[in-house]
Amino acid sequence: MTYKSVKGTRDLLPADTSAWLHVEHVIRTVMEEFRYGEIRTPVFEETAVFARGIGEETDIVGKEMYTFEDKGGSSLTLRPEMTAPVIRSFIQHSMGEQTQLNKLYYIGPMFRQERPQAGRFRQFHQFGFESIGQDNPACDAEIIAMAAEIFRRLGIHFTLKINSVGDPVCRPRYREALQEFLRDVHDELSPDSQRRTETNPMRVLDSKNTRDRELTADAPVIIDYLTDECREHFERTLAYLDELGISYEVDPRLVRGLDYYTKTAFEFVSTDLGSQDALGGGGRYDGLVEQLGGKPTPAVGFAAGIERMLIVMEKNGYDFPASEPAVYIVGMDDESRQWAFMKAMELRRAGIPTEIDYAARSVKAQMREANKLGARFVVLAGDSEMQDAAAQVKDMREGTQESVEFDRLASYFSGLGIHNDNTETR
Repeated sequence: MTYKSVKGTRDLLPADTSAWLHVEHVIRTVMEEFRYGEIRTPVFEETAVFARGIGEETDIVGKEMYTFEDKGGSSLTLRPEMTAPVIRSFIQHSMGEQTQLNKLYYIGPMFRQERPQAGRFRQFHQFGFESIGQDNPACDAEIIAMAAEIFRRLGIHFTLKINSVGDPVCRPRYREALQEFLRDVHDELSPDSQRRTETNPMRVLDSKNTRDRELTADAPVIIDYLTDECREHFERTLAYLDELGISYEVDPRLVRGLDYYTKTAFEFVSTDLGSQDALGGGGRYDGLVEQLGGKPTPAVGFAAGIERMLIVMEKNGYDFPASEPAVYIVGMDDESRQWAFMKAMELRRAGIPTEIDYAARSVKAQMREANKLGARFVVLAGDSEMQDAAAQVKDMREGTQESVEFDRLASYFSGLGIHNDNTETR
């Protein structure tokens, strides 16, 4: 019997993971610059964490979660997103009592049993960040600026759409006005939108159904119903973005259907993704900590799918750093091959990516392999080199060659700036 990966999942082979590692490195670099700390939570949680933290009326909770019962009878769910687990951890570990502002980020796999399509898998990967503890519009702008900076460094062109979804004070008035509008066109709406007219009317504005969008083109917009506080928060957030030089489009149709979402909502979209154009999004969720059993705590966050980002980067011809050895050591006989093995270990300990031949192939075959792997330098050692304790070092780019003493090889390559940036000890 031949086994294959489960539908909606895939293997990431070494040729793939080098690109992933590069993306993750850029994310971690930006997070360090903004002083966000990484948080890692279990890949499964009590089902109630997501039912309460995402909303029981959502498609994620109703249709897409991988939920199972363990041997103790507890209902557990593979995480379909990370904000709810982060907030659960924030509450459990009393993080709000330790500092007034917790700035956290994550990178990891998520799980949703949805129909696989371009950029969407049943096991997929997201990165995101959460700023928990302050309601300052500067926090909203910082979250948006971090996402924009990551996209910029990865060569991803985007459009930022932004809106305000108000708060529990102004939203009931808007909900009532929107429902009154939707009831007039109820019979022409799609079945999902007909149902949402009564249960979650703001979600109707988010419908991808063409007819729904035509029917709601003149629907009331929430910006006209904002309280003075919500309006000021929105205007100050936009002012920060203006000062930062981050372009945006105010999109009245950009909504969030759950009550714990407040004020700022935003999405980054890319035309390189076709109809499924969302790169990632986020917003303020000042009611979620309390929803999950904690004290009322303001918070704002963002999340994006790494698979979808890679699709855009590849379409744009992004030049991913190659995963290749800096040095390839060619041994010409048994003695020099033994030396090559030991010297390779020395160079690796000095942070110099090094490869050798393990198949006792000819010099010609080893040179072909070095060229195939993209090695920058080839170190050649045979009988005469062993006697002189000096190897021939060939620069594969320049075509030049020089003799370097065995005990100087590590310092020679380090002096040329050849080293692994992740190696702490040189």
